[in-house]
Amino acid sequence: MNRNAAKLHVNGDPQTWIGVNYWSRAGGPRMWRDYDREIVLEELTSLRDHGMTVTRSFFYWPDFMPTPDTLDEEMLARYQHFLDLHEQLGMSTIPTFLVGHMSGQNWDPAWRGGRDIFGDVWFVARQAWYVRELTARFAEHPAVAAWLLTNEIPIYGDWKSRGIGTLDAEQVRSWAQILIDAVRAGGGHQPVSVGDGAWGVEITGRDNGFRVREMAELSDFLGPHVYRMETDQVRQNLGAAFICELLDIDGRPVVMEEFGLTSDYVSEEHAGHYYRQILHHTLLAGAAGWLAWNNTDYDALENVEPYSHHPFEMHFGLFDSSGRPKPQALEMRDFARSVEHLGLARTSRPDSDIALVVSSFLEAQYPFTQPEDATTVFDVCRQAYVAAREADLAVGVAREADGLPTDCGLYLLPSAKQLTAPTWSTLRALARDGATVYCSYFQGAHPTQRGSWWPNVDQTFGVRRQSRYGIPEPITDDELRLVFLRDFGGIAAGEELTFAVAGNVHSRAFLPVEPDGAEVIAEDAHGRPALLRHRTGTGAMVLSTYPLEYMAAETPFVNPEPTWRLYAALAAESGTRPAVRVDDPRVIVGELDHEDGRRLTWFLSQSEDELTVHPEVDGAELYDSSAPVTELRLPPYGVQILERRPSMSTGTPPVLTSTATP
Repeated sequence: MNRNAAKLHVNGDPQTWIGVNYWSRAGGPRMWRDYDREIVLEELTSLRDHGMTVTRSFFYWPDFMPTPDTLDEEMLARYQHFLDLHEQLGMSTIPTFLVGHMSGQNWDPAWRGGRDIFGDVWFVARQAWYVRELTARFAEHPAVAAWLLTNEIPIYGDWKSRGIGTLDAEQVRSWAQILIDAVRAGGGHQPVSVGDGAWGVEITGRDNGFRVREMAELSDFLGPHVYRMETDQVRQNLGAAFICELLDIDGRPVVMEEFGLTSDYVSEEHAGHYYRQILHHTLLAGAAGWLAWNNTDYDALENVEPYSHHPFEMHFGLFDSSGRPKPQALEMRDFARSVEHLGLARTSRPDSDIALVVSSFLEAQYPFTQPEDATTVFDVCRQAYVAAREADLAVGVAREADGLPTDCGLYLLPSAKQLTAPTWSTLRALARDGATVYCSYFQGAHPTQRGSWWPNVDQTFGVRRQSRYGIPEPITDDELRLVFLRDFGGIAAGEELTFAVAGNVHSRAFLPVEPDGAEVIAEDAHGRPALLRHRTGTGAMVLSTYPLEYMAAETPFVNPEPTWRLYAALAAESGTRPAVRVDDPRVIVGELDHEDGRRLTWFLSQSEDELTVHPEVDGAELYDSSAPVTELRLPPYGVQILERRPSMSTGTPPVLTSTATP
């Protein structure tokens, strides 16, 4: 299956945006009132010197539009100077119109009068006028790279609910169409997007009115805003990458429009680690741009809202208030150098023959289902993505709602309570035609219609269920021990894997079965079938009777956990084993193809310790400059990029890079 790696283009040339969301330390959101030209020049120069050449800038709405039918000419003149500085420094910027919301506070223009943002015709017309007029002023400036309608407007629309269940999707789509039309009417020819954060139901399972599919139809790129709080380091490192994978919708480029952290929450060393992991994992997940939040700290503004009541918002900067680059800035600099050296704007992701299936119950809002049915899909699929990446599998994320790809050798259905009946027919047909389809049982996390909604389970998996109606079969052990009865994809007969057990009274349950045509691959500590393979046609249906991914997703600080071994074994059994792999789940392998024929290979450590590993490579060798590499030493959370070349190959050695801690 094809995996999205779409790029933004300027005059036909692919681009990678590397930069920041920008407010000057002289004023923050109110920087335009007391615009300090010298400080702005200093800040932009520091960004450029650290490899960041794109900013996302903001029209602070109350200042730029003081009345319903006027723009503030002094503010416009200052913004014009800001654009001129970008051009002078060889930089560009992405103006953002409706701000709106920023850093823990909403700011209305004084004349709004409580009018509805999306449904009040007069107010929407004033917004469209504002967008059109600003675009017309600046559309031909060479420093304008793109346009964004808003900053996180679901929060501005209803901050208590963040739009979930309160914003009307039809109104939202119409509003977005009107404002994007206003950009075009004002002469804006650059790419445009919404700036909503990509928090729609297709990602979160909760409908905030900004449905990603509908925004994708209108937008030139999708821009996730990712600030996740996690209870597991590997889930944290890979969380933004998984969101990029989920945003493979309508072939749009994905730009990490906001990501970052406040220094009030983290040590400088770990801040650098976080940036390094986010940048490289999202690159491998198809991202085409990175705009960190944000350029500077704001210690001088501690008495000014929003920093007075959200003081942690003062310290999201890549540079501190004195202009000193933090480790985050150095990571952005090093990443920019890698992008330039390796020509990553001209790379693509290799096709995948492994599909991670995302149930349509994440987004479809079928009647008479429960909210947990949707949100759990995200949790289990993200955990499966983590396990697959720990096994070095270059999975493609396949949305059931779009129809499954038919060219994969392995399909992973992690803890999937619900799929549609036609999808089950498709999966059985894929298995008959040679694919391996893996499914793990999960009966849900609530009592309503508790059970896996799988039709014809016995015939599909070659078993006889022993389950009872309405009664879960509880997992009573504190840990799940799987003992393998036969060799299976690199797991030897007699080997034992131990999994965390978690869940509530509804979800902490397994499916009791007896084999009826299936072979038992592994059993639990009580001798009950736990992993079975039912051969059908030229392929197989593989059943885990335990919700392995769900239990791991519910367990803090669990990764790496043994599901990666199972996934690696499934890949080996299905003939989809990766060509480069490391027998240590703490090192993740990923690859990109360059249009000049090179295959670039990443090794990303997920460990706080230094690691030494020996990659396994099928029919090829790894090179760092001119020397073949058989052993890698990775510093804590380090990244190394090599080239994979056929064995005994000749040619000009590549220019490659290695990233250590700052």
